[in-house]
Amino acid sequence: MPIDQVELGKRLKQAREACALTQEESATEMGMARATIAQIELGGRSVSGIELSRFAHLYARDIREFLAPSFSISGLAAVLFRSEEDTGDGVKAALRDCIALGHQLRDLEELLGITRSTGNVAAYPSVTLGSKWDAIQSGTQAAIEERRRLGLGSAPLSDLPALLEAQGIRTGLISMPAGVSGLMISDQSVGLFVVVNRDHPPVRQRFSWCHEYAHLLLDRAQIGHVSRESERADLLEVRANVFAATFLMPEDGVRQFVAGLGKGSASRLHAEVFDETGVVPVDSRTAGGSQDLQIYDVVKLAHHFGVSVLSALYRLLNLKLVTEKQFQEMKQLDADGVSRAVGELLGLTEVSADENLTAFYRRYLVLALEAYRREKISHRKLVEIGSTLGVQAGEIQLILAKLGLDDEPAGVLLPSR
Repeated sequence: MPIDQVELGKRLKQAREACALTQEESATEMGMARATIAQIELGGRSVSGIELSRFAHLYARDIREFLAPSFSISGLAAVLFRSEEDTGDGVKAALRDCIALGHQLRDLEELLGITRSTGNVAAYPSVTLGSKWDAIQSGTQAAIEERRRLGLGSAPLSDLPALLEAQGIRTGLISMPAGVSGLMISDQSVGLFVVVNRDHPPVRQRFSWCHEYAHLLLDRAQIGHVSRESERADLLEVRANVFAATFLMPEDGVRQFVAGLGKGSASRLHAEVFDETGVVPVDSRTAGGSQDLQIYDVVKLAHHFGVSVLSALYRLLNLKLVTEKQFQEMKQLDADGVSRAVGELLGLTEVSADENLTAFYRRYLVLALEAYRREKISHRKLVEIGSTLGVQAGEIQLILAKLGLDDEPAGVLLPSR
C-alpha cells in the first residue's frame, strides 16, 4: 500500500534527525524556507519527485527507502554522519556524494543482473590494539597473510581497483577535502565499497586504496570509516598505514630489488662452513660505501612498487636498509625536488591522476551504456550519469550514434541523485 503524505513527512524528519541536521540546515541545503521543511515533515505540504530525490541525496538515503512499506531510522547515513563533527570542512558533503555513488552503482548493476559476490573477501578476526606496536604487528601480519592468500608473492601490484573489484568490492573516486584520504563502507545498502580522494596524487591514491582495503578487512564491523590525516595517530589508522606499506612493498620484494642493485649487504660478512670433520671460516669485506643506497636507487625502487619516494624511504628505514642519517639526507633531497629531477632523467614517468580517473569513469560509463542498450534506463538518465563524469550530452549522443544506439527507448528512470 502506498504511503501517505503524513507518513512521508515523518520519514523525512527521521532521516534528517538521523543525520544530525536541523530544519534550518536542511532548508539551507534544499533552498527552502525553514517553515516549508516544517510543513513537509508535518505532512501539510506535498513533495515532488525532484524534491524527494534531493532530500534522498541530502540525507544520504536511497529514494526507495522513503516509499517502502517500512522505514528504518538507523542506517549507514546515521552511523557516518554522527561520527563526523560539522566543522564546515566539506566532509559531510563528500560522504553524501560517496553514498549516492554507491547507490547508483548498485542500481545499475541490479538492473543489469550483475551480482556482487564478496565471498572471496577475507574477514580477519577482531584484535584488541593496546599500543602502536600492537597496531604495527597486526597490520604487518595481515598484509603478509593477504598477499599469501591472494597469491601475489612479492611482486609489485598493478591495478589496485581491479584487484578489489575482482573480489566483489565496489571502488570509486570522489572529490573530498584535502585532509581526507578515503572512505570504507560495509553496509547492505551499497555492499563493500571503497572510495579514495580523486584530488590526491596517483601514488597517494594507490596507498589509500590499500589503506581503505585494510579497514575493510580488519574494521568491517564499523560499517563505515573515514580516514583523516588529523587522526593518523589513532591505532586503527596506524594499523591501516602499516598494512598499506607492507602490502605495497613486501619485505622480500624490497630486499630482492635492493640486492638486484648489488646493494644491501653488510660491509663485513663472516660464515663458518662445516663439513662434519671441521670448520672453514670465510670472511669478506665490501668496499667502503659500496652498499649504501643513493637517491637514484630509491627513485627506482619507488617507481617499481608504484609508491612515493618518501613512502619508499620510510619502508627502507623500517627494514633497516638505510640508517637514520641516510634517511634524513635523502628525505631532504626529495623535499628539494631532486628525486623528481632524477625520475625525469631516468625516464620514470608517473601515472597521471587523469588516467586513474578515466579508468574509474570508464567502468562507470560502460555500466550506464549497457543499461541504456538494454532499455533499463532512459536517455535522460544516461545523460545525467554522463554529466557527473564530465561527459557532455552531445558527446553521449555521438557515442550512441557510433554504437547504433541513437534511438531513445522509454527505459526505466533510475532515481536522480
